[in-house]
Amino acid sequence: MAADRDRRTPPHPGARRTTTTAGAAALLAAASVWTSGPPASGAEAATTLTVAKDGSGQYTTVQAAVNAVPAGNTARVVVSIEPGTYRELVKIPSTKQNVTLQGSGSSRKDTVIVYDNASGTRKPDGSGTYGTSGSATVAAEANGFQARNLTISNDFDEAAHQDMSGLQAVALRTAADKVFLDSVIVTGDQDTLLLDTASKTTPGRVHMTNSYVVGNVDFIFGRATAVIDKSVITLKKRWDGSSAGYITAPSTAAGRKGFLITGSTVNGDVSASSFHLGRPWHAGGDASLDPMATFRNTTLSSAVKSAPWTDMSGFSWKDDRFAEYKNTGPGSGPASSDRPQLTDSQAAGQETADWLAGWTPSPS
Repeated sequence: MAADRDRRTPPHPGARRTTTTAGAAALLAAASVWTSGPPASGAEAATTLTVAKDGSGQYTTVQAAVNAVPAGNTARVVVSIEPGTYRELVKIPSTKQNVTLQGSGSSRKDTVIVYDNASGTRKPDGSGTYGTSGSATVAAEANGFQARNLTISNDFDEAAHQDMSGLQAVALRTAADKVFLDSVIVTGDQDTLLLDTASKTTPGRVHMTNSYVVGNVDFIFGRATAVIDKSVITLKKRWDGSSAGYITAPSTAAGRKGFLITGSTVNGDVSASSFHLGRPWHAGGDASLDPMATFRNTTLSSAVKSAPWTDMSGFSWKDDRFAEYKNTGPGSGPASSDRPQLTDSQAAGQETADWLAGWTPSPS
């Protein structure tokens, strides 16, 4: 992971169909549909925009559909994506709130958004490299973002680029509040899932459920207040076939909650005792941060080390907030100085509701 603060995202491929801002507003009005029955009194109906590679939808790329959402939008817009592989970069800017990316296939594997930028990949315009955050295949910067029933991938080939400095390659970056990720696959190698906030002082809550996250180094990281529940965290071997890595690298601000992994499973075809549950990421060497990660009621495979937490960049994990509670499986273990466990009383204050703080995620 690079401690960069570059939030810029490269240009996106266009579609055959373009829409002006005025035209987009008219299109949204015309395309409104009920997504789950009529809305409650005073609520607006969600709007659906369709994407299909073969031209049978309103757009042929996901980004073109996002571009059609007018700036300043706050009503729910569902971008319904037909099955297929969409090799493109997608950015939902902060001015386009409540956008849902939703695969329309029968499986989350049917609809795939994928690209292969890495932190050290040079931009086509010669202005430098993308940086870690800029490498994201999908970047969601607007509050209320949702993703459902699809795969988001970064397939950067580390083996082919060992001469490159900066191999971090993000699949999905969120930098917003009230982000809901439901029944998705987010897959990559290093730095797969960046759960961030718009700024150090801005809160950002994320709820991920019924999903898969795949990676090997710091592949769930960032400063968001995030719950991952009822999900599978799959450990992946490194580019050279070796087994070694770190699941989480929280960069939590002091006084905030970090990552809560609950009711989930950690597995993968890797060697026993080869992965840490996490390490503290003090982004930019910021000693004021107080990284936090809790794994609770989760099944841990034998890949998890008996001393599951480790230091990072000169910062000791013991000075931050790392703990477990009632985990099971061959990778779990009793309380020790290397393996802090929450008491029942402490665990009562580390439930999903404590993380979401009054927000109840619901599908669009």
